[in-house]
Parts: sequence; structure tokens; C-alpha cells
Amino acid sequence: MLDAASRRLSMLYRVLRSSNVGLNKVNNSFLKYSTVALKEGEKIVSIGDVSKTVKTASHPEYVPRSYLSEPLTQDTLHHLRWMLQKDLLGQDMFLLGRPGPLRARLALQYLELTGRELEYVALSRDTTESDLKQRREISGGTAEYIDQSAVRAATMGRVLVLQGIEKAERNVLPVLNNLLENREMHLEDGRFLIPAARYDRLLQEHGKQELDRWGLVRVSDDFRVIALGLPVPGYHGNPLDPPLRSRFQARNISTPSYQDTLSLLQAHYQNVSESKLTQLVSASFALLAPESAALGLPDFPTDNLDKAAHLLAAFPWLSVHDCLSRLYPHHYLLPKEGRGAVENIFASFQIRPEETALATVSLAPGEGRTVASLKCGFSETSVEVACGLVPSPQRTPLTVETESLRRGLVGLLQNHLAGDICVVGPRGCGKSTLVSLLAHSLGYTVEPIVLYQDMTSRDMIQQRATLATGDTVWRDAPLVCAALEGKLAVLDGLHRLHPSTLAVLQRLVHDRELQLYDGKRLVSHNRYDQLVAELGLERVQQSGMLRIHPSFRIIALAEPPGIGDTPWLNPEVLSLFLFHQMPAVTQDQELHIMQQMFGRVPLSVAEVVRVTHTLRESADATLQSLASSLTTRQLLRVARRAAAYPGQSAHSIVQQACLAKFLPPLARQALETVLQRAGIQPVEDTRSVATTIKTTDETVAIGNTTAARDKTSVPSKVPDILFYDIPQHVSLLERLLQDFTMGEHLLLVGNQGVGKNKMADRLLQLLNLPREYIQLHRDTTVQSLTLQATVREGVVVYEDSPLVQAIRSGHVLVVDEADKAPTHVTCILKTLVESGEMILSDGRRIVPASDPRAQSGAANIIPLHPKFRMIVLANRPGFPFLGNDFFGALGDLFSCHAVDNPSEESERALLSQYGPDVSRETVSRLVAAFAKLRSLADQGMVTYPYSTREAVSIVKHLQAYPKDSLADTVSNVFDFDSYSQDLRDTLLQVLAQHGIQLALSATDKKRREHLQLTVERTSGQDVSGPKHGKVD
Repeated sequence: MLDAASRRLSMLYRVLRSSNVGLNKVNNSFLKYSTVALKEGEKIVSIGDVSKTVKTASHPEYVPRSYLSEPLTQDTLHHLRWMLQKDLLGQDMFLLGRPGPLRARLALQYLELTGRELEYVALSRDTTESDLKQRREISGGTAEYIDQSAVRAATMGRVLVLQGIEKAERNVLPVLNNLLENREMHLEDGRFLIPAARYDRLLQEHGKQELDRWGLVRVSDDFRVIALGLPVPGYHGNPLDPPLRSRFQARNISTPSYQDTLSLLQAHYQNVSESKLTQLVSASFALLAPESAALGLPDFPTDNLDKAAHLLAAFPWLSVHDCLSRLYPHHYLLPKEGRGAVENIFASFQIRPEETALATVSLAPGEGRTVASLKCGFSETSVEVACGLVPSPQRTPLTVETESLRRGLVGLLQNHLAGDICVVGPRGCGKSTLVSLLAHSLGYTVEPIVLYQDMTSRDMIQQRATLATGDTVWRDAPLVCAALEGKLAVLDGLHRLHPSTLAVLQRLVHDRELQLYDGKRLVSHNRYDQLVAELGLERVQQSGMLRIHPSFRIIALAEPPGIGDTPWLNPEVLSLFLFHQMPAVTQDQELHIMQQMFGRVPLSVAEVVRVTHTLRESADATLQSLASSLTTRQLLRVARRAAAYPGQSAHSIVQQACLAKFLPPLARQALETVLQRAGIQPVEDTRSVATTIKTTDETVAIGNTTAARDKTSVPSKVPDILFYDIPQHVSLLERLLQDFTMGEHLLLVGNQGVGKNKMADRLLQLLNLPREYIQLHRDTTVQSLTLQATVREGVVVYEDSPLVQAIRSGHVLVVDEADKAPTHVTCILKTLVESGEMILSDGRRIVPASDPRAQSGAANIIPLHPKFRMIVLANRPGFPFLGNDFFGALGDLFSCHAVDNPSEESERALLSQYGPDVSRETVSRLVAAFAKLRSLADQGMVTYPYSTREAVSIVKHLQAYPKDSLADTVSNVFDFDSYSQDLRDTLLQVLAQHGIQLALSATDKKRREHLQLTVERTSGQDVSGPKHGKVD
């Protein structure tokens, strides 16, 4: 099939080279457009044989500008002529086409040509009726309705552009049906929009005062709607509602022809060889051909060809293959068969990968721009790139430079010249480090924005807030602040974001314009400067226009789609960014980094690195999933720990990092097989096992590890618990203490009832550290994780959550039940753990104490206390636990420890301390029975993992009530299983083997000792003599 497709694509290439005919059909007539001024305030716009008289806009600042390029192609002129016809007929338009900026720019070109004011709405899944009609606000304690874009456009004669019709939820857009059909709409404040002709007739009969009393509002004759959408089916989204579709006139905005695209690039980039441009355009159109679509290949973003040509012009040594890969990252975008098909298409046009020497970079900072000089071999070039506002505004990234990192920095710098960037790479491969290095090199302040699945467009752009007076306001989101202040906005987790939410950024990325929910508008710096020159600064500011800083850039971070995941790299995302493919760090590079950072690499760590790359390179999906637990970030943590506390074996390191104890049986067996083939066998650690804990007022010593105790000012927050020291727990406490003193955040994973909370509290008790506690659940949101909402005197007040309190005070935050919250919520902890930065829901910002902003004393800045730590507790992933896979999502950010039930010896010692009067024989039988049941649970023969908590409960009962039989007491635990016949038989058999007779049936329980209920009351009245009455 692939060979046949390649032959057809080769034929297509020959047709493209021998013909000047475009791929899309347009009228063959040659069109021109012109504007002729009439009397003051009017002009005639003509395109071919269609003309329209237009008036000067009353608010020229709302008229798009700088979208009409000279000369316009014939395709564009034919589209504009059609739009002019529909405008003259008073009809609304629907521009249909492939993803990209073409349809939106065509609409904006038409508005600029005809001098029409714009109202722009980017639709998403969270768009509601109030976003289109009227939104209720509270001002001065009074509710009032504020007109939104659709109403403003209708009453002021503007053009309403609706982008992303297919993104809106069903039954939202029908609210516009009557406005589209009859130019009528009922508003929430009681007014009623009516068409201009009817209003004018009533005005003559009744006068304006009467019409105002009736609440009638005139819809301007100039009001039009231009909808922009993708064809569904064909692309992801909701299909058009038939009543809505019938109210529009449709126009297919097809991709510009091959010849037009090539001619335009040749005219703009004359210093690029014709052969390179021909290869570039030919390959892109081949990927758009029906034959490519039949192979399941996503649309190529032809609108970004200008960026690729820009890179070829600026950096002559770049290959066409390299530039195409930045526009179409097929290595991450497609499965193996798809990658082969793309490479076959490239090969048919003689486009092949080329090895180039590593370019050297030197930077000469300037005011607002930095001159970057790049030299590759004998070729050298200098370009001006945008830079931050201050030199090196943040900490120098602690990095070890490798060839891969240097190549990555050069690639990012090149892409930075052409547009916004998306860095794609596996988890923990250094994406954030690379972006931090670029930001530091160019003097950028980074604005970290963590994306999550349920993020709405309001979270992305503007958020609702309530002032102390009760008034409602809109607060700019971090992305808008970054645009206004010239920061580098880092969108972390693009693969998690819902596609409709990302779509609201299209205009910001493509045109550097954005319409906010409060009515204000962001425009690019050059358009803003033009407005100020023409209209004056005061008028521009009063109209709500805001200037986007020329240094503003967006860099998105994302992971490649996993096996079975929904592909997020769709044609819409491809049209937004230039892509930088971050390769996984090689084995030699990881060892080099470790050696530079920590000195000599122990043999055990080198063996772990070797096994890691075996897992990464495996074709088995199970082994690849195991490799995700051994990211470069995690391996560096392993090396740092080995340098500080040597002696842990390679087998133990891998088992701990992968939490092998909790893997499914097949995955656990596969991991063991890989370790055996690598010659890594389980061995006893050379470290001495901790058995004792010694504390003084100044220090605590667990085994061979000693740490200073804190002198806290809030001893009431230090845990004070009952804890019995047993060898297994003391040994785990020593490992936790080692990681804690190294500055790591801890993740404890285990079954229920194994003592995760006890271990965390005991560690803090020994270190005399105050604790803040937060427990997560299904309904935990990003806002509730960072803020607590309360109502005081009728006003919603947001107080700091335990997370923020711990950050301020330097306490230890214990996050319990972390697996119960959705992973897209807990993912906001990523930047906090990774870089010490986080943005709260109310707009405040957490920054590291070393950040210059921490010294500013600003009210919206919260310095991160250097003593702050997190201890996260989570149940093991998978059945029978019903939580989310927190370890799979964020495990490599923490030092992970598996908390298991104690060994039989340790458990006997523990139970004996809880029940000193319970016979040793009873304790031994109980421990042996529970050990057998846990073994069966590991084998999958029973589903419930019986824990130490249940064993302790049984012993506590026997200690308090020694006359109760063991058979009756264990029923407190096993009665849950009494209704499952198979499980009941298994339990009876196991317990009987260990001398425990269990009464699970009703018949067995009837044989119990007969009990008598006796109630003794003491009234306090003496009945030995007659009752004596009241004495007066």
C-alpha cells in the first residue's frame, strides 16, 4: 500500500512541476480591487464588478489593520469579492476550511478593506449564553448587565467574528438563531433587539422616548456575522446544528495553490535557493494530497511555510528536512508506519536528513533586541532576536552542558527568531532545563503556566474575582500578564489541555491580538503604535486597547502521545507552533552528567543507567512503560543519593524507582527478566541496617544517619504520635531521613493500613518539624488546592490553603490521599517541586527565595521558604484501589519509597507491643495467617490486601477483652468477605491452617455463649425510710 501511495505522490510531484494550475478551483477571471474616496466620511470599495459604499468607522481603533498585503493573490480577491456580495445582500457568512490562520485573516482583511469594526469571540467548550449576550456584574452593590460581543456588534453596526463554531457545546449557539434570521433578540436586562427597518418605522410613529420606555433597541443595518469553522466530520468537533447552518452562506477557503505559494516564497526570500523552496513546498503539498490522507497522515500546516523559509534564509546551513521536521514532527506525531510513509514522501523529493556541525553562538545584548551570531562550519550569520527586559533576571540554571543540550539551545534560538515554540520530549528529559537556559541567555523572566485537562478559557485568559466591596471584576491570567510585560510564557503540559481551550490562543499566536472577557483588547506593538500615532494615546487607552510587548514569546512543553493515548498533536496544534523535538538523553550523556555533578559514578548506578536504556529501547510496551519511572531526572536523583549514601545495590535501586512491589505480575516478571539478563541479581545491601533511634535536643540519629532537629516556634503543629520502633520501620525512616536532608520531596506509596501516615508523622516528630496537612479527594480542584473560600459579611474571601501556609512558614506539607484527586489537578504541583514557582488562583505568585522578585516586597509575591518540604502519601496504583495513578503522573519529581507491611518478625514485635498481654502463640498464628493472605493477594488469588492495620485492631481488641475468643475477634476483619462463597472458603482454609477457627456463617455464630443483658441504675435516692416532704 505504501509503495502504491509513493508512486501516486511521485506522479503528483511531476504534475506540480509541469503545471501552473493551483490545487483549488477558482474563477479564472483576473480581479483587481480599488478604493475611491467620495465625500468626507465615505468611500467606494470595488472588487472586480462588485462595489460597496462604506462609511468611516466611528471607532477606528476597532478596525483591523496591517492585514492587507500587497499584492493580494487572485484566490484572496475572489474570496473577498464573494464576501462583498454577501455583505451587500445582508447575509451572514461561514468560512470553512483546514485548520490555520487563513480563514481568520481573510475575514480581517475584508474588515480592513471595508473599514468595519470588529467584535471577535473564540468559542470553546465552556462558552455560555452570557459570553455572547449579556453578563451580570455587581458594581457598587448593585447587579447590572453588561453587553457582550454579539449585542455590542448588533447595536453598534460591527462585524461579529465567531471562531471555532465546532468547539461550542451543543445548544449554545442556537441563542443566536433569531438574531441571525430576523435581527431580533431578547436580552436579560429586559430590552429587546429589533431590526433597523422596524425600529425606524416605530420611531417615526412613537418617538424615541416611548421606544426607550418599551425597551426596544435598534439593530444596525451594518451588523454582520462571519463564522469560522472546520468541516465536521473530517475534524474533531460538534457538527453544525441544521437550523444554525441554514442561516449562513458557506464558502470553502481552500489552501492557496502550489504555484501561488511557491511564487510568494520566492518573492519574499530571494536569497534562498529555488531548489530548496521547491522541495519545501512540494513536500508540504504532497502531505496534503488525498493519497496522504488515505494513509492517515494529519494535514501539513502550509501556513507555516513562511516560517520555514525564514529559517532557511537566516541560517543557510539548515537542511529542508530539518525545517520540515520543525513544522511537522512526524517522529512524535505518527506511529512507525506513518513515520515510514512521511520519510518515503520526503525521499521522493530528494529530501533526506543531513548531519550538520554544531553551530557556535555568541550573544550581544541590546535594548529590546539581542544580536545572535551563529557560526556553523564556514557559514556565519547574525540575526536580531527578541530578548527579555533585564539581563539574567533569574538564577543561573545549574546544568552540565552536553552536545545535545547545546544543539537544543541552538535549535530553540533559531525557532525563537521565527515564532512561538513547542518543545516535545519524553518526561524528565530536560525540557524545562533547556527552556530555562534559553531564558537565562536572553534575559527573559519566565512565566510558568501549568496546564491541566479541565482548564477553561477563563483560567487561561481572565479569571473572575470579587473585591472586598463585593464588586465583581476580571483579573488577568498569567498569560495575559506575560504578554503585557514581555515575559516568556511557558505552557507546561500542552498534551493535557483540552483542544477547545487551546483554540482560544490561535489569534494570540497567529496575529498577536486577543479580545478579553472584560471588553479590553490586546494588539501587537506595531499596530498599537500606529493607533497612537493616528488617534493619540489618551483615546487609545480609553478605548481599552492594550499593547503586547514585542519581547513576548510562548514556549509550550509537551510529552509525545503514549501508547493508547488520544493524539493531541492534531492539525490545529501543528498550525500554532514551530516544534523542537527533544531527544532522550543517551547513556553516555547521562553518565557524563552524573560524573560532572557528583564525581565518580558507582558501579551500581552505571548498571542502573544501562538497564534504563535497555527498557527505553525495547519494543515491548510494558518495558517502555517501566522506563517512564527511570527518567533522566530520576537517574540524577539516584546518582546524588549514591554519592551521599553509598552501598545500595543496583537491583534495589531499580526496584525502588519502579515501585516493583506494586507492579502487576506480568510487568514485575518482565522487569526481573531484564535485570537477570543484565546480570543484576538481588543482593544484600552493604549498608548496615538501622535498628536504633537516638534523639537529643539538638540532633536525631537513625542508624548511621544524623540530622539536626528544628527549633520551631509552633510546637503545637509538631506531630506527637504513638509509634513502636521495629527494625523494618526504623530502616525505612533512615532512608526517608537521608532523602529529606538532601532536600528531596518524598512520596510514600503503599497499600492501605501499612503505616504511611505513621511514618511521615514519626519522621517529623523526630526532626521536631511543624506539619501542615491536606487531604485530597475526587472533588479537589486547582483552586481548592491553593485557596480556601469562605464568606465573611456577605463577601467571598479567599484564605491561604495549608499548601500556601506551609510555603510561607517553611513547614512540611503532608498531602494525604494524593491518588484520590484527579491527576490533572495534582499536576499543578510540578513547577512548585521542580523550580519552586507556582501561580495561585487569586493571581499571587510563589517564587524561590533567591529570585529577585522575592526581595521586592510586592503583595502578590510569596517567597518560598527554604525549609518547605512536601511529603505525599498515596495508595498503590491499580485494582483494588480506586484512585488515580499519581506515581505514574508525577512520580519522577519525588524521591519515591514503597511502604510495605512489616516482615513476620517485625510484625510480631509490633503486635507484641500493642498487646503485651496477648500470648505469643496467638500473635504468631495471627502474623503467619496474615502473611499467607498477603501472599495470596500478591498472586491475585484474593483481591483485598490485608494490612497491618487490621492485625493491630485484632490485637488491641484481644488486649482489652482477653476473654473474647480469637475466632470471634478476627471476624471484625473478615465479616466483609462473608458474602463471597469462593473468598470465604479460601479464608476458612488459610485461617484453619494456622489454628484460627473463623465463624462466618449465621449457624456458627448461633453456637456462641448465651449472653444476658443487665442494666444497673443508680438514682441517688435512699429507700431505707419514708420519703420526707418539703419543709416550708
